[in-house]
Amino acid sequence: MEKDMYKHIPCKTVANKVSGRFPYKWDVNVYRGCEHGCKYCYAIYSHKYIDSEDFFSDVYVKDNVVEMLDRQLSSPRWKGELINLGGVTDSYQPAEKTCRIMPEILRLMIKYRNPIIISTKSDLILRDYDLIDELSRLTSVNVAATVTCMDERVRTSIEPNSSPSGDRLRMLKEIRRTNASVGVHAMPLIPYITDTPENIEWIFSEAREIGAHYVLTSALGLRGETRKYFMNFIYRQYPNLYGEFLRLYRSGGADREYKKRLY
Repeated sequence: MEKDMYKHIPCKTVANKVSGRFPYKWDVNVYRGCEHGCKYCYAIYSHKYIDSEDFFSDVYVKDNVVEMLDRQLSSPRWKGELINLGGVTDSYQPAEKTCRIMPEILRLMIKYRNPIIISTKSDLILRDYDLIDELSRLTSVNVAATVTCMDERVRTSIEPNSSPSGDRLRMLKEIRRTNASVGVHAMPLIPYITDTPENIEWIFSEAREIGAHYVLTSALGLRGETRKYFMNFIYRQYPNLYGEFLRLYRSGGADREYKKRLY
């Protein structure tokens, strides 16, 4: 997607408070929409708030995001709490290659010594290695790569516009040289496709090899717009599995017995 195809919008607030079982209370998204095109993306629903139905190609750039975040972090009310950079959209999706917002965001974090978490499916983050290194020597920094599948043929079908899994792991190995903690998010594990013992062992083995501090896993969840999108994908690409998914996902989560066996 070329730069002039992105839509530019202003924002009123940047750091948004989130609830739920997260290790952070604040989330910052510098983009709306995400070009990675992951078939299981839980955030597809978020575009309904801006009357758009194409989460993956209708990408919005928040032009004043740095200015507004600076205003929030400089407020006496701000307590320097942990911020997750990119809970709804990937901060290092292809748009970031041309828009280059994240270096300015990271400079703000350095300015205020604010702790952060970044989870990404891109190795573009290495462009900002020096800034992450500097911040990691001032405060807590966690960088995680989502790695769901080591087989590239499968990975390109379920995460078509993301970096190859091997590149993501090599990125973590480089970030490991800083003071940041690094982790692998093997999530979601997709029944019948990426939940094989071979794939899971491969991911954990690679995580150990690069010196990751932890691995997180979870089974695929299918709710709302995500369910429709994912099931259409299965119907087209894995028609032999369509009936199995209907049986396994009678609700938003996988069958309890399946998850028990998986874990």
